[in-house]
Amino acid sequence: MSAIKVLMVTGAYYPEISSGGLQTRLMATAMKGRADVRVLTTALDRSTPRYARVDDVDVTRIHLKTIRTGSKASALTVILPDVIRLVRWCDVVHLHGVSAKNILITAVARAFGKPIVLSLHTTGADEPAPVKNSGWLSWWSFRSAARYMSVSAGLRQAYLDAGLPADRIEQVGNGIDIDEFSPASFEEKRQLRRSLRLDPDRPLVLFVGFFSQDKQPRVLFDAWLRLRDKHGIDASLVFVGATKSDYYEVDESLAQTMRSDADAKGIGDRLTFTGSLHDVHEYFRLADVFVLPSRREGLPVALMEAMSCALPCVASRLAGATDTLITDGVSGFLVAPGDIDAFADAIHTMLTDTDRAARMGAAARALVAERFSAETIASRWLANYRKVAP
Repeated sequence: MSAIKVLMVTGAYYPEISSGGLQTRLMATAMKGRADVRVLTTALDRSTPRYARVDDVDVTRIHLKTIRTGSKASALTVILPDVIRLVRWCDVVHLHGVSAKNILITAVARAFGKPIVLSLHTTGADEPAPVKNSGWLSWWSFRSAARYMSVSAGLRQAYLDAGLPADRIEQVGNGIDIDEFSPASFEEKRQLRRSLRLDPDRPLVLFVGFFSQDKQPRVLFDAWLRLRDKHGIDASLVFVGATKSDYYEVDESLAQTMRSDADAKGIGDRLTFTGSLHDVHEYFRLADVFVLPSRREGLPVALMEAMSCALPCVASRLAGATDTLITDGVSGFLVAPGDIDAFADAIHTMLTDTDRAARMGAAARALVAERFSAETIASRWLANYRKVAP
């Protein structure tokens, strides 16, 4: 069977970071020989090349700042030739999430008779109701997909609740490189911490994600303070992710306020902000506990990466999302979003009952390896492409 030609459309791609971009890069590698992938992506960093080759994949970038500062007509002149070129080349267009660019790409795909697969990643933004409310063109684009892949049960249910065809959607989770995201031994953890200038002996709590109100990093920060004041545990807290960005969801004030509050309490040396990283797996492997305090998620990749590393996890209980990954008390702890005391208590248990925490981590690793390995998810992506490809 010949390799299927797939145009992936993402909100960002390496070296910039997005969930869709990370999944596309991982799946392009996992599908090598079975799918020929090219990428069309938007980019905030104007220093990134317009055309590039990343891991043997051709990448075309649309620089958002150029578009924002120009007229709609000039922006169309910049974008349209590349969209036509790439759509004409492919067998299937795979859109990652709902965005304004989907309208143009859908129109071109329809003109050339190319089927569209739409991945639903983000609770709220990728649900039918808000898309419909954003205008008839967005709704037309959304409904034009031949197949839908929802990363979570909640997103699939929102699709079905809108009365859309049940036979066009399949729940397909995010894929994880279980070899890269693998457990570390006690000595490996210590060595990693030393190499990154982190205290090898102090308990370490980890957050991974960009700093937005929905990710709620402040909830974890306050739980960390409570962990010290209520339970007497002196732990390091490491935040991995963008604390400032041109991306509209990132709130720069969050990290600034946390830094000031930690310094005022004399514990600023226990708090680390790394910014965005590509070697994030090292931080999962060196941590003692991972915490996901979000109030909104699709299927959180960071949580799955932590689980793949057999890292004890504490997460917000989010119906159709985190509760499909973690069985409370078996493979991690689930607590009410925003409940600072509950987060502090759960982290305390993970740090003090190490045997129980290790059992939970092992159960979490087993679930990810069984259901979400890159090879497993890549095969399911391919099956969906072949259902619609001419």
